[in-house]
Amino acid sequence: MTSPGALALATRGLRKSYGSRLALDGLDLSVPSGVVYGFLGPNGAGKTTTMRLLTGLLHPDAGSIELLGRPFRRGDRRRLFEVGALVESPSFYPYLSGRANLHSLSAAGAEVPKGRVEELLELVGLRERANDKVSGYSLGMKQRLGIAGALLSDPKLLLLDEPANGLDPAGIVAMRETLRRLAASGKTVFVSSHLLAEVQVLADVVGIIARGKLVREGSLDALLSDQGVVRVRVARSEMGAARAALEGLAPVDDGAAGAPAGGAPTAAAALATTALAPVETEAGQWLTVHVEPSRAAEVNRLLAQAGIFASGLESGTDLELLFLELTGGGDSSEGRMQGIGAGPPAAPSEPGA
Repeated sequence: MTSPGALALATRGLRKSYGSRLALDGLDLSVPSGVVYGFLGPNGAGKTTTMRLLTGLLHPDAGSIELLGRPFRRGDRRRLFEVGALVESPSFYPYLSGRANLHSLSAAGAEVPKGRVEELLELVGLRERANDKVSGYSLGMKQRLGIAGALLSDPKLLLLDEPANGLDPAGIVAMRETLRRLAASGKTVFVSSHLLAEVQVLADVVGIIARGKLVREGSLDALLSDQGVVRVRVARSEMGAARAALEGLAPVDDGAAGAPAGGAPTAAAALATTALAPVETEAGQWLTVHVEPSRAAEVNRLLAQAGIFASGLESGTDLELLFLELTGGGDSSEGRMQGIGAGPPAAPSEPGA
């Protein structure tokens, strides 16, 4: 059992290659207990490889993994009874009902309390369809059934790979509320996702990975306090004058905000850089100014002094901009390598499988 304040999950120097392709290059994660942890990275950054290593589907070439305060090594599969996981798309017997699939799963792992299946069907909103065959379920319903399966043993740690996949907006909101309740009850929820806006309203702590390495980790509030933006909309004919007026505030960069490929900018550098990336609308073009939101009035004043009156002004913090800065919007080859000896064992998706 983990003690208060202990890490629910930790990796140190985690490395994994597929032949000559390096997927993870010394990954260090520190996931506190009792939080929702958002695990982010561009396609091919190493997220799926990490999830497979954490669930024993793959074994690392080097480095260590700790789950719930104890080392997790090759052959420790029974340790996963304390961990619930949904990695990639869930697989079920299509000819069985949702309820029967959960009962089948419950018989194959740790002991499940009586009534747990019904409790979970209610939790994920499938009680009304519990007797229907899974072959008739939508992708979103299968995803919710997968969450229920991951929760069967009432795990302390929940590992979820793209849990909102296939969900409609209402389903995403319901999923968010469910995961927040689980964290509030003391469980740790580790969520790998590409939905940055959803992670921004869901996660307590965020880890961002790029090219197989952790590039930033910390509480979401702390990370976003270093990432502010002011957006102004001006007429297309005034774009040049607007740029000139704002050059005195900070350097102007026509590209999307970006850090050098080797690392992340400091907080001071982020606040000292103005990236003006025009986005055209019928009412004009938007300029994104990378300064603290509290300086919105200063941005507006400089434009007014130049005789430019903005037709729109917004300010706030944005996880997406921070993500792009830290990852450079890059992509590596993991996404193309997932079929090379990296797949999980065959799932029982068809009769006789």
